[in-house]
Amino acid sequence: MKQFAVLALLVLFALSLGAQERKTSGVVGVKAGKVLDVRTGSYSANQMIWLENDRIKAVGKFADLARQMPAGALIIDLSNATILPGLVDCHVHLTGNPNQLDLGAAGLHISYPRRALIGARNARITLEAGFTTVRNLAADGYADVALRDAINAGDVPGPRMLVSGPALSITGGHWDENYLAPQFSFSKPGVADGVDAVIKQVRENIKYGADVIKVMATGGVVSEGDNPTFAQYSPAELSAIVEVAHGLGRRVAAHAHATAGIKNAVLAGVDSIEHGSYIDDEGIRLMKEHGTYLVPTVYLEDWVLDNLQTLGWTPNTMEKARMVIPVAHTNLSRAFKSGVKVALGTDAGVYPHGLNGHEFGKMVEMGLTPLQAIQAGTVNAAELLGWADRIGALEAGKWADMIAVDGDPLRDVTTLEHVKFVMKGGEVIKNEYLH
Repeated sequence: MKQFAVLALLVLFALSLGAQERKTSGVVGVKAGKVLDVRTGSYSANQMIWLENDRIKAVGKFADLARQMPAGALIIDLSNATILPGLVDCHVHLTGNPNQLDLGAAGLHISYPRRALIGARNARITLEAGFTTVRNLAADGYADVALRDAINAGDVPGPRMLVSGPALSITGGHWDENYLAPQFSFSKPGVADGVDAVIKQVRENIKYGADVIKVMATGGVVSEGDNPTFAQYSPAELSAIVEVAHGLGRRVAAHAHATAGIKNAVLAGVDSIEHGSYIDDEGIRLMKEHGTYLVPTVYLEDWVLDNLQTLGWTPNTMEKARMVIPVAHTNLSRAFKSGVKVALGTDAGVYPHGLNGHEFGKMVEMGLTPLQAIQAGTVNAAELLGWADRIGALEAGKWADMIAVDGDPLRDVTTLEHVKFVMKGGEVIKNEYLH
């Protein structure tokens, strides 16, 4: 019994240390070996990041700020690490997994509440990978709205979320339920045809909590019966979607593979093109002219081709993947080198959550510099989301979201696949430097 009592005291002592380390109120200092300025690509050594509650108060020389901080402030020692802002993923599907996509019976067996619970697990995994903010694009039954609200309430751990609810799709298009026989007469929430119907759907999504509107401007890959080389919505429908969404303070993300669909979406005024597989020179010119962001989801291509035979996809969807992916690689490489604005997005959920950091290396392989890739997942992503005043850089007034890695990500961007420290809003989520 005496040994048990000693063990219990040791456990309580360890828990108290953990609680102190995860402290989210008061003053905290992060002693940083190097801090990366993601705007300029320059490093500052021997830095202190001064936090008050969930915000950054100041960033400067350790010797200077240490003298100014109040006595008794908690100091987190990361003096052997490189510190960056928390990473941002502009295209995830937290409420799904690769083996739980809407591919026939597997998707039909999953309830909306179960989707939200799947999302809770994936939200934690994503946060621990260093992604402190995500944009969730498309979820059945507003499961992503429920997940966002649970995270904001502190019920479950996860990144900050902007969510779309159901995507807008034409009848029979990418996102509709195309696996049921006609006698079931069912379309997924979000399916809307014609200007009046899409206006109503945008307003309904916003009514039920959407932060952003997702529209399927073209066919897709992971869907039965549609064609990724064809446009779906008409220019008039797309313009109506954008006008209503922007009028209500929401941005619009357009899933778009097809050349014509990309151009239609850009001319309608969408804020981002997701995937962009068949983009051509005119599409690149239009995106640059309109300031439209490209969210390319390129690491997904490698993962899908490597795992295609074990995913349980239909013959049609496997054929589409083999058709689209090589074309996308060529066209997106050209878009990167042409200077289109890029924000990082992974499509995680189509491939396993937690591998989001692999997107950086793939973007560099396809033509971005390491700094450009990092900017895509920090300051550029923050601008696309409309949160440039809150996230994306380690600057006074922004949320205390940061990560730490070993080495120099400007020399080897794949270090971002191995994040060792994660902080969100001043709370330590993971710290492998304690081991």
